[in-house]
Amino acid sequence: QVHLVESGGGSVQPGGSLRLACRISGYTFDHYNIGWFRQVGKEYEGVSCISGVDGATYYLDSVKGRFTISRGDAKDMVFLQMNSLRLDDAGTYHCATRALDYNVKEMCVGVRIGYWGQGIQVNVSS
Repeated sequence: QVHLVESGGGSVQPGGSLRLACRISGYTFDHYNIGWFRQVGKEYEGVSCISGVDGATYYLDSVKGRFTISRGDAKDMVFLQMNSLRLDDAGTYHCATRALDYNVKEMCVGVRIGYWGQGIQVNVSS
């Protein structure tokens, strides 16, 4: 059973930074893609996804140049560095995995999720 636990959320002012972390257990790293998904109300959108095979990445247009997804050396951690945060970045962020039946863009754009964590809140307000 794949298990994901997010950490690092919180409250910041616009322009601030947060670093989200996701610890993943119960899986073989190079058999999955991993992504961060944002829930706002009842809607979900893929913020960034990374390949477990070659490290290829995808970013939502609105976060390009501000957010960076990365894997830890131990490969059981995935991070999302969020800089220059804006009001519309707020939401509940979920870490998720998906088997390699979709590439990272398809996973993020299509919100194609296999396993996901409970989520962590990111608040951006002045």
